[in-house]
Amino acid sequence: MTGFVLLEDGTRFDGELLGSNGEVTGEVVFNTSMTGYQEAVTDPSYAGQVITFTYPLIGNYGVSASAMESDRVHARGVIMREGKNGEDAATAEGGWLDWLRDCGVPAIGGVDTRALVRHIRDRGAMRGGIFPVELSESEAEGRVHAEPSMDGADFARTVTPDVPVELEGDGPHVVGIDTGIKLSIVRQLRERGCRVTLLPCDSSADEVLARDPDLVFLANGPGDPGALDYVVENVRGVIGKAPVVGICLGHQLLCRAVGLETFKLPFGHRGANHPVKDLGSGRIDITSQNHGFAVLGPGGDRTIDGDEPVSWQTDFGDAELSHLNLYDRTVEGLVLKDVPGCTVQYHPEAGPGPHDARYLFDRFLELAHA
Repeated sequence: MTGFVLLEDGTRFDGELLGSNGEVTGEVVFNTSMTGYQEAVTDPSYAGQVITFTYPLIGNYGVSASAMESDRVHARGVIMREGKNGEDAATAEGGWLDWLRDCGVPAIGGVDTRALVRHIRDRGAMRGGIFPVELSESEAEGRVHAEPSMDGADFARTVTPDVPVELEGDGPHVVGIDTGIKLSIVRQLRERGCRVTLLPCDSSADEVLARDPDLVFLANGPGDPGALDYVVENVRGVIGKAPVVGICLGHQLLCRAVGLETFKLPFGHRGANHPVKDLGSGRIDITSQNHGFAVLGPGGDRTIDGDEPVSWQTDFGDAELSHLNLYDRTVEGLVLKDVPGCTVQYHPEAGPGPHDARYLFDRFLELAHA
């Protein structure tokens, strides 16, 4: 069945509908990874978004239960140059296109994804949708413009657990504020022996501290960190009373909790090939990233000049830049100097190297033993 992608500025891309019948709207973003398509669409951080995969062939090795990053698909739709239903790979338990249909996910192939991505890079991430050709362009445009902007969007409430989740372990007790944590992050913590408790994202500081955490973990997740002031306020009540670390959205929330600001990137960082410099060791990791917002540098700058650590004066003492994105020189991590806490913007659990950044989990856990 023929369909089309329509962006909010009126740009149209035609293709062939491959997933579930129906239409979908959301923020249209792109991911540059060559693999990991199932991991991407099941990552809660993609809630509210339609993913464009830049790699020209998606679905060639099928799908499997081990590739799930949560219990369901969170991306609203999928845009591809070519979608395959391959299920003959050794690990495949089913075909990609069949699985998208079974999960009710609209998808479209045959799209000039190179042109679409260049357009987003030039104009910025924007709202859009996947539609059947029977729907008029004017009707599709109305539905795209009815879609709320990602600015100010709180999707954390849509992906957080309703009740606490307890996972046994003999090591440090890590209490997570779950704004959409990936299963691979939980797996990395449990492989290190941690006992893990995941709390709903609106849990109060008292509820977090009542769990007697050795480490408080701020998870990844979707949406605008500026819309999560209720989480930020609770994090402020934990800082200085327990070590706090964060990944991705959690990095942004901890930064906002100490008084820093965030901003929306023009088209975000989503993929598995982003070079990040650890300013302490000089090491450069190839990282996996998935975020549309970033933290402002000292003085409100969006980028950092030079490769030397810079510092902020925060509500909880000094903070120092620990990691720097070498693509666009945005903030990728910081360390709190006067209270125990540190963050990274990228995803060390993904390890596209394949193990480049996983040492950061050991660094996090050092705070639990301090």
